[in-house]
Amino acid sequence: MKIKKLTKKELEAIKATLLEEQKHLEEELSKIAKVNPHNPDDYEAQFEDYGDDESDNTSEVVKYGLNLTLEKTLEKSLKDVRKSLARIEKNDYGTCKYCNEQIGMKRLQARPTSSACIPCKTKLKSL
Repeated sequence: MKIKKLTKKELEAIKATLLEEQKHLEEELSKIAKVNPHNPDDYEAQFEDYGDDESDNTSEVVKYGLNLTLEKTLEKSLKDVRKSLARIEKNDYGTCKYCNEQIGMKRLQARPTSSACIPCKTKLKSL
């Protein structure tokens, strides 16, 4: 089944969604991490200092561990959004990276960072 190419209006709507998601992810990351000065695409979770007693130290370590996990998750999502925006700029958005067929609009609306069509993604999951 041949899927039609995205219209300019559909592409603009997806781009707006991606830009809003990028802004949201950057805001969330800024609450728990700082941009790595040597790599602007990398964030570093911040270690908060609650105090010097044992319970404070335990709280600091637990909070840092949670922030580190959250930072990695948010950072991966931000990377996916930025890749999608770059594909839009290169006129390559909406094309499956495995079979070079168009990705369905419903899939792109549900997950704008998709880089694979459903048949290819299904095959990959079954491997």
